[in-house]
Amino acid sequence: MDEQAFALLIEPHRRALHLHCYRMLGSLHDADDALQETMLRAWKGSDRYEPRAQLGTWLHTIATNVCLTAIARRRARPAELSEDLEHLQPYPDRLLEDLVARETVELAFIIAIQLLPPKQRAVLILRDVLGWSAKEVAEALDDSVAAVTSALQRARVSLEGRRRHVPPPGAEERELVKRFMTAWDAVDVDGLVALLTEDALMTMPPERMRVAGARAIGDFFGSVPQGGRLDEIRLVPTSANLQPALAAYLRADDGKHGPFRKPRTRTAKNRA
Repeated sequence: MDEQAFALLIEPHRRALHLHCYRMLGSLHDADDALQETMLRAWKGSDRYEPRAQLGTWLHTIATNVCLTAIARRRARPAELSEDLEHLQPYPDRLLEDLVARETVELAFIIAIQLLPPKQRAVLILRDVLGWSAKEVAEALDDSVAAVTSALQRARVSLEGRRRHVPPPGAEERELVKRFMTAWDAVDVDGLVALLTEDALMTMPPERMRVAGARAIGDFFGSVPQGGRLDEIRLVPTSANLQPALAAYLRADDGKHGPFRKPRTRTAKNRA
């Protein structure tokens, strides 16, 4: 089989593999890299693929090990370690398969599994998300069934204490998003703060920034993005990880809006 024919053979699995890498790594960008590495390894090892084996299982095995290697490499750089998960990124709904279960991609789940040890994370995803048997997981990880079963039990216990299930969005949640947008357009910082819980947390991956608490987030909104001129930043409702989200677009000097990539503090000179 030539390279082009092989690429066509595995193309239907690309989206599922990308989502699998995202669950493992918690980063859209890292998932892109892991997917490319998976495709490369699959092509290089295509002569060892046995047609009687399920292609999807074989590809997911490669992807899982690629991700485990990436995690080990990430952990080998102490300066980049953080329990705050700065690398965590949302997953665009447009990339999700129609039948993906919401609870397997919601941010609460992705955050919770990132806190698991790598092996437990892999076992949990393969067993509870993809529905593999303990034997299949053991073969994929080159481990014993007993070790896989033990890792799964420990992962489930840890997950129960960390995961907070988010119910499907309803009218109340959509109304909350609308109220947030209205307060934002009116530069009503106090109104924004009133819509946040006291334990609200704001991060902006990949920036190493963490703002904790409703009032602190309000102070940030009132001073950092465009020097507090929130009306220069347009919010557009969207969704990510099958949950409501807002995309921010900054008005440029020509009056047109473009993606708001990084907060800037405006000085008096800049505002003049």
